[in-house]
Amino acid sequence: MKSIHQIFVLIALILGLSTSAQENMNDEPKGSVIQTLTPSKLIGKGQYDIKWFNNLYTQTRSTFSNGREDRQTFFTSTLEAYTGIGVNKRWNIGLILEARSNVVADRSALDVFSFDGEYATARSGLTSIAPSVKFVPFSKVNNFSIQSSLFIPLVDNESEDFDAINNNNGVFLDQNGFTWQNRFFYDYTFDGNKWQIFGELNSELNFGDEDKSFANNSLNLTPGVFLSYFPSSKFTVLALAQHSQRIDLGNNFTQDFTAIGTGVKYQLTDELNIESLYTNFIRGNDTGLGQTFNIGLRFVK
Repeated sequence: MKSIHQIFVLIALILGLSTSAQENMNDEPKGSVIQTLTPSKLIGKGQYDIKWFNNLYTQTRSTFSNGREDRQTFFTSTLEAYTGIGVNKRWNIGLILEARSNVVADRSALDVFSFDGEYATARSGLTSIAPSVKFVPFSKVNNFSIQSSLFIPLVDNESEDFDAINNNNGVFLDQNGFTWQNRFFYDYTFDGNKWQIFGELNSELNFGDEDKSFANNSLNLTPGVFLSYFPSSKFTVLALAQHSQRIDLGNNFTQDFTAIGTGVKYQLTDELNIESLYTNFIRGNDTGLGQTFNIGLRFVK
């Protein structure tokens, strides 16, 4: 709980800096950050790119049963910070922090913001940290980039079986294993900067003691496509589709799901933008069939 509060204090400081920023990124093409600085493109030497993204997933259905189940809600708050190094905007280095708050037993979805740790229904805390690098592999293709991160788990117990004698509260928190994540980004803008298509392939290799995590010794592949329309340079509406496939590499567990959604982004100032996304899990195997509600802030200086 203390770590959650520390993260929110850090975020508040970041946003405070953004309100006092006065200089523009003169070396960027004309247009707002949401148009010109997609995840495919990197920042320059000495610049900073800080993103705070919040994902709330809630479900009352899954592929494990028919009909309504007790509600389960999983909240993930991710803070990413990168800076540019070298020349020609080809290398960025950074750090990713993830904090989670989960509630089960049919508690309200908004109870994840209570951070109360109620016995047998809730857990929260800082769950992983990841050193990360972003790079452009081909100098003549600046709209294709790769982000590689190693997530180091900070949780002792992934999921505790309910046990009143040993005081285990029976709530899943996060994976207890290492994850090597590689994300491949590409975007293409057309029709006079009014339309943009963005593609991503996210690969996650999970490894570690297979007794500690359901995901260890598996490979998760998640391709996604996002189509954006810009009524103006500072505002965009988008539609998205994603599919995720977990491949068994020795743990005898596979799963998959498909989600579709929509969202908006708005450039608040030259340095700060806000985004909101909604997705719905429309099908899957060995997975929940819930919804996500997402909001994020991004500061680029």
